[in-house]
This record gives sequence, C-alpha cells and structure tokens, in this order.
Amino acid sequence: MNKGWVRFLKYASVGGSTFLFDLLLLYVFIDYFKIYYVLATAMAFGVAVSINYFASRRFVFKGTLRSVHEGYGIFIFIALVGLGAVTGLMILFVEVFHLHYIPARVITAGIVGLWNYFMNLYVNFKVAGKY
Repeated sequence: MNKGWVRFLKYASVGGSTFLFDLLLLYVFIDYFKIYYVLATAMAFGVAVSINYFASRRFVFKGTLRSVHEGYGIFIFIALVGLGAVTGLMILFVEVFHLHYIPARVITAGIVGLWNYFMNLYVNFKVAGKY
C-alpha cells in the first residue's frame, strides 16, 4: 500500500480515537455540567487536539525535523483555525439546521479533520512524500 495512504489511515485511527474522547467530553460537559454547547465544543476540542498532537507526532508524522515545542505551537495554531470552523459549523448545524449536537459534531469533524490533516502533513510536520 502507498505510504501516503498508510499515513492517512494512521491519522484517521489516531484522529478517530481522540475524536471519540472529544465526543465523550462534549456529552459530559453538556449533559452533566450543563455547559453551553458552543463553549463545551471548544473545551472538548482543546483537550482532544492536545492529545492528538502527541499521538500524531509519535505514530503518524514520524521523521519530522521540528522540535516538539515548535511543532505543538504550529499544531495549536492550525487547531485554533479549525476550532473557528468547528464552532461556526456547530452553530450552523444546531441553530439553522436543528441537528442534535452529536451528529452536528460528527459532520463537523469530518470536514475540519481533513483540513487539519493536510495542513499538518504539508505545513507543520512537512513529511509529505517522505517516510
């Protein structure tokens, strides 16, 4: 199998795992702590994306020459742009299309997850075509 596809499948596995954790946190924040869904989305996303960085660095984007601190900073910047998209799409899907917050978050994750993958592949870790 092409190494690009293998990397993408690894990213999907890591991202899927951290996304499930994101959903669990989102559920707990909203249904148990009664936090407003937009704020809860941002909080859950923030925790999950940090876990995702370290797992992605170790298992997906091996061979990057960036230091952990520099890479994490760029990763967080990319994630903050992604958070803006996640928050905006959540408002759209929940307020305009009247979806429940869980399916809205799943749809949003698919859209923003691809953008995050390509930004990290080409901009942050710079390992496209390598390893």
